[in-house]
Amino acid sequence: MKVRKTKKWLAENDHLIHATMQKVSSHVQREEGEWVLNTVTIEGQDVPYKYKRQRRYKSLKGARVDIVYYPDKEVIARMTFEYMKVVKISLS
Repeated sequence: MKVRKTKKWLAENDHLIHATMQKVSSHVQREEGEWVLNTVTIEGQDVPYKYKRQRRYKSLKGARVDIVYYPDKEVIARMTFEYMKVVKISLS
């Protein structure tokens, strides 16, 4: 994706956060219907980053990535868990 498009997204949406050169410590992929749910954890952070793809992708474990995301919450068994919803992820 072009740098211009990322900057445009960030300018139009105040809630989006852009992080660069983040090291992935864990990457898990699991089937969820027709989609593959990806969960990534970033070194030094406790909150998971989640995104969906239509097919499996190579493992990002140990890779450096650029991420555009926003904070979100999900309720499981009446407990609220915070996670980061990924809008865009790419290798650095």
